[in-house]
Amino acid sequence: MEGRDSSHVTLASQPNACVVLDVGGKLFETTVATLQSGGPDSLLAALCLRANPDSDEEPSPVFIDRDPEIFSTLLSLLRSGRLPSSVLSRFSNQDLLEEALYYGVEARLRSALSPPPLVGFDATLVATLRPASDAFPTALSAGSEDGSVWIAHGGQISAYDWSLAHTGTVRTHLDEITALQRVWPEVAAAGSLDSPGLHFYDVSGGRHVGSVHWSDPGDHRVYKARVTAIAAGWSGPDDPVYAAFECPHPENCILAVDPATLLPTAAIGRQSGSAAKAAAPGRLVHVRERGLVFAAAVSAGAFGYAGYMRLWDPRSGEAVWETNEPGAGSSSRRFGDSFADADVDREGSAIYKVCWRSGDVAVADMRRLGEDPWVYLEERSAAAGMRSAGEGANSVLRCYKNQVFVGREAGLEVWSQIMDKEGGRRRSDRETEAAVCENAFRRIFVDKEEDARRGLIKAMEGGGDRLFLSREGVEGVEVWESSDLSRAISLV
Repeated sequence: MEGRDSSHVTLASQPNACVVLDVGGKLFETTVATLQSGGPDSLLAALCLRANPDSDEEPSPVFIDRDPEIFSTLLSLLRSGRLPSSVLSRFSNQDLLEEALYYGVEARLRSALSPPPLVGFDATLVATLRPASDAFPTALSAGSEDGSVWIAHGGQISAYDWSLAHTGTVRTHLDEITALQRVWPEVAAAGSLDSPGLHFYDVSGGRHVGSVHWSDPGDHRVYKARVTAIAAGWSGPDDPVYAAFECPHPENCILAVDPATLLPTAAIGRQSGSAAKAAAPGRLVHVRERGLVFAAAVSAGAFGYAGYMRLWDPRSGEAVWETNEPGAGSSSRRFGDSFADADVDREGSAIYKVCWRSGDVAVADMRRLGEDPWVYLEERSAAAGMRSAGEGANSVLRCYKNQVFVGREAGLEVWSQIMDKEGGRRRSDRETEAAVCENAFRRIFVDKEEDARRGLIKAMEGGGDRLFLSREGVEGVEVWESSDLSRAISLV
């Protein structure tokens, strides 16, 4: 066999070969393997395609006209899989991201900057997002996977991506958006208590996509129906959007909307009258895992709270379970202690509520619903001197990642199931069911008392490994993440 033709040999086949880079006038020496760790399509990996690595002539440094300080940070990331601990105080996420995009290593940077798994007990306030104008938020919609968030404020929708960088604002024709949900990755469904219709906007493109109105040619009472709640969250082209409509005359229903045609396909749960048990839902959740739609309505008056919860089967249009409070259940000592807010833990197949008078949190197993399915949670490991939860009036409850977050006047509270002691593994369905029966939960206030004094929590949404919340009369949206200090220095 003849001698090897080195003219066809590239640095890419020599992982330990040395490469010298001149970035903005500063020299960096590294290896081919380090540059290739950024990914096969990165600019740095492309440098490894140079020929003649065995040439006797010392190769000239490859010049790159970019910032050497940020490059040094990215090179450290490629070498060790970590970001130096001082980076986050020296550079903004946006500065790092712009350079990472240029070099094609944004995936590595994104992993390094992503927050650790959201554990409510260790959550801390890390940022506050303030839109440039009319910064008082009226509704939120968090990205379920990437930790991004859309904020409705003053008739506008502002988008913030996974790095919490502002990516755009679209001005809608609504004066105030009170219901907001992400329908597709770039399209939002919005509604207002002041204007009729369900409206779709392309947030990235800044344009109106279409509108849906509730109409009934056979009933003149159905006109100018406004949207009180939306259940969405794109998971497939056939996944419908559900919206609760309410007419000026007390007439309401839930419309299923085809996301492809933006046409109503079914009307569910039509109700008439002004009674609490016939009010328009203020909370909708599409429980895809069970093919059901959860609807809840609650009203507050001089004599306390009243409302209902229902599970609708959209295929038949019938309610498969409902409860009215007060008035349902067999526990007389709970009469008059209606729920102030409720939500569905889809992963745990459970419904949670917070009671307005006692402030107690209760759970109902969706596999064992009946006349009075509620189990009231008790703190199993209460610490001495723990802050009192107080009453539940004006409380907001949201379920996320097998945790229950409750925003109340006393602050931000989290309830979590106690994990198995061996390895901290999450419980199976059977163990979860037993945990509910045994009240195997613990709670803690995430924020400090001075945090609670900033204002009453009015809205809360979970997305990615973040919790977003807004407060009454306070500008901006708070971003809470787990306070794992290793996030600043580790990829994993």
